[in-house]
Amino acid sequence: MSLSEIGLMGEHNRSNWIRLRTIIMLRWFAIVGQLAALTVAQWLFGLQLELGLCYLAVGVSVIGNMVAILVFPENKRLSESENLLMLMFDLLQLCFLLYLTGGMNNPFSLLVLGPVTVSATMLTLRSTVLLGGTAFVLITALVGWHLPMRTQLGDVLRLPDIFVFGQWAAISIALIFISIYARRITTEMHSMSDALAATQMALSRAQKLNDLGGVIAATAHELGTPLATIKLTSSELIEELEDRPDLQGDARLIREQANRCADILRSMGRVGKDDLHMRQAPLVEVIREAAEPHQGRGKDIHIEETPATGGLYAQPQILRRPEVIHGLRNLVQNAVDFARANIWIEALWTETSVSIRIIDDGQGFPPHLIGRIGDPFVRQRRSAVDRKSRPEYEGMGLGLFIAKTLLERTGAELSFANGSDPFLPSSERGERRGAVVEVVWPRHKIVSEAGQRGVAMGQNRPLEA
Repeated sequence: MSLSEIGLMGEHNRSNWIRLRTIIMLRWFAIVGQLAALTVAQWLFGLQLELGLCYLAVGVSVIGNMVAILVFPENKRLSESENLLMLMFDLLQLCFLLYLTGGMNNPFSLLVLGPVTVSATMLTLRSTVLLGGTAFVLITALVGWHLPMRTQLGDVLRLPDIFVFGQWAAISIALIFISIYARRITTEMHSMSDALAATQMALSRAQKLNDLGGVIAATAHELGTPLATIKLTSSELIEELEDRPDLQGDARLIREQANRCADILRSMGRVGKDDLHMRQAPLVEVIREAAEPHQGRGKDIHIEETPATGGLYAQPQILRRPEVIHGLRNLVQNAVDFARANIWIEALWTETSVSIRIIDDGQGFPPHLIGRIGDPFVRQRRSAVDRKSRPEYEGMGLGLFIAKTLLERTGAELSFANGSDPFLPSSERGERRGAVVEVVWPRHKIVSEAGQRGVAMGQNRPLEA
């Protein structure tokens, strides 16, 4: 599955995460609460209610739960439509019970927020709007149509009209506010979860590439013994077949090919070692490695060195970590995607810091999104000009999020800006007028200890299978 599919499918898949058993358990709590409220209202306060119809309403929920327990397995996951029907049933049952017990005069009328809030956290926007609209219609109807609550003396218990209106207005506003609040928070959490999953996928791919070295070393080790046996046997055959030149030639060919296989495995074994020299590299070389996959995409990538004032500090040997290379590669990819013709990568270093600045000559970041760059799944409606110039691009903000997350894990700080005001005329904007991304590390976080001290790193250690 691609990274973009994670975000596009996430919302629909999450509705299938809810187990039927969870809904059943929550409904049992609601049933117990309703029975307790009816009992207290009758025996403690002596209210005259339509108890037969009230217990009928509660009984319908009990029957629904029993049917669900008997018919479906305990581990059943509800689909989007099934979740919607379950919540709609709970809403209708609650509103019918409120109709029998005073309508909006009943303080428990605020419980209609429950099903709508649950829908906002786990169902799609369409289902939440449908459930919220139904709840609004029902509480509006309960203002005028309901059975009154009476005391033992026959007095009707009702709130003043202004309080009934206030109760209705408060619940109506809460339906909107709490739904938006719950949905927004849940969406943020799910987006971050999806984006972190995508980041983990990227790291896992990098780790698999690193693990290939161990596989190669193990292969070279395991095949060494049988190849030595083949070489020994073929040498003996060559000596014994002196009187059979045709067969002796075949034996010589076997030995030559065995020697060739041994040379190949020896070379692979060298590649499969934990090469200490590959743990660090000059800053510019690491940048060049990160940018290399995007060199042939029709844009010119210029790498520039900018040492400290006076050139007192030589180019640092930085840690060649997968997070650094993958993060920089994503930033370069984003610059290449949006640049017109040129991308500049400036490498800067001082006594205390190492920084990399990536600049392009494109339109720059949208000003209203600069504060949100680095958040996952940031989408913007694309203009017709952008769709025409780059029809294949379907950005979701994942690339920048992954780059930011990986680089921050190495101790870097990222900042995003524009090289010039994007609203200025083209004639007044400089060459490096597009997006600017700056990555800054404290020197001790990214420069290798051996590189700083100038000490030997030691011999390479073979990878263990």
